[in-house]
Amino acid sequence: MRILADLSPAHEVYSIDECFCDWRGLAGVDLIESSQRARQRIRQWVGLPVCVGLGPTKTLAKLANHVAKKQPQHEGVFDIARLSEAERAALLDCIAVGEVRGVGRRLGERLAQQGITTVRALRDADTRMIRARYGVVLESTVRELRGSSCLPLEAITPPRKQILCSRSFDQRVEDLDSLRQAVTAYTARAAEKLRRQESTAGAIQVFIETHRFNDEPRYAAQRTIPLAAPTADTHRLLHAAHLALAGIYRPGYRYQKAGVLLLDLDTTENGQRDCFASPAADALDPVRAKLMAAINAINRNHGRGALRWAAEGYTRPWAMRTDRRTPGYTTRWNELATARA
Repeated sequence: MRILADLSPAHEVYSIDECFCDWRGLAGVDLIESSQRARQRIRQWVGLPVCVGLGPTKTLAKLANHVAKKQPQHEGVFDIARLSEAERAALLDCIAVGEVRGVGRRLGERLAQQGITTVRALRDADTRMIRARYGVVLESTVRELRGSSCLPLEAITPPRKQILCSRSFDQRVEDLDSLRQAVTAYTARAAEKLRRQESTAGAIQVFIETHRFNDEPRYAAQRTIPLAAPTADTHRLLHAAHLALAGIYRPGYRYQKAGVLLLDLDTTENGQRDCFASPAADALDPVRAKLMAAINAINRNHGRGALRWAAEGYTRPWAMRTDRRTPGYTTRWNELATARA
């Protein structure tokens, strides 16, 4: 993403492996050639193969990226705007409607019942019918397929409405202490993300579950604890998370997964104080806020987990297995490949 930021006047990080770049206004620049240079630089500097889709709108650029991946003759770059109207219609007629950005499996099934099974059929559908039956979001998608930009570039990622931290365990967990360690680690990680976007949480949800696909007894439960006042203090969030876990834990089961979900997020400035709490117990205590900021800074500068809560444990038999993870050959000094003659 940093490489793309250097090559583009404006960009939007859409997901961990997708980015929209705004190259409008670059007079005299061959977009195909520039895209190939971007691919080569990312491949050389990071070691990742990428494809580039070019289009006048986000939705068309996403479809062009799909074509670049599926059709090797384009060498990883495809510009849908260079097609004639007849060529574009023929191309969209060959792509299933499920490949459109924002159209999932269930929505695709509903569209199929209306006879809309291809991207071209969706593009040519009546916008009033689409809006009445499926909402304004899909209507915007249809207009984007027609070349009208309805989804602006979000250069600044909006704050999340929820923050989830969840992992499957390497080993089945049966005792409450091990589950409490995992929930503590997940809560601390979620709280770091919460403070990073300068928000507070008004409630926390904890869930646990056994394996879904084996013959062992199954059990799954969740509990949501509303907070007296919104907070980003890890200590206060942990207190609520441990209460929730104690209420849903049942002995005799071999748990395979646990997770923490922070809810009712709001900005720190809008946080409502607890009028019944003493100043020392204030969820928005500035001294506690400085402590949390210091913990975040230390973990950011010295690596995740440099400072952690004792309740997270040390051996962590429940931690997700990472022994088969590909080393960061191009991004971490201590994981450089070693050559022996």
